[in-house]
Amino acid sequence: MTGTTPEFVINESNRFWIGVVSASHVSHAIEEGIAQTCSGKAGPLGRMRSGDWLIYYSPRTDKKSGEVLQAFTAIGRVADDIVYPFKINDDFIPHRRNMRYLPCRSVKIADLLDKLTFTKGRRNWGYSFRFGQFEINREDFMTIANEMLKVS
Repeated sequence: MTGTTPEFVINESNRFWIGVVSASHVSHAIEEGIAQTCSGKAGPLGRMRSGDWLIYYSPRTDKKSGEVLQAFTAIGRVADDIVYPFKINDDFIPHRRNMRYLPCRSVKIADLLDKLTFTKGRRNWGYSFRFGQFEINREDFMTIANEMLKVS
């Protein structure tokens, strides 16, 4: 899946998702052309369909000891309807999906807190991110995507 970039086309059947993953894991996902969320659980990935859009939010640069980042770090489109296991080692076999990522820039969530319906006016705006993957509405997706895809 690497090397393919989707067109930025939105249609009525698309759904929009946020995946919460450290920036270092996002870099690996882009390189491999895959998505993996929620510690590799199949269920959250299975809710997505081919053509849906995923934006990664990275709370930190690395999973545990990384620096605080709190930024949207990647945007991509689900390539197909296949969720598959991928053996990392005998003790860890996470599930993945194939993705096509767009070139983009990172965007700090602090710049968008008052513009997104799932964070606006919420002191505890980070609560929904604790689930690892969640669906957002088209308006919120477009707000984030427009910032990420801006040409400097």
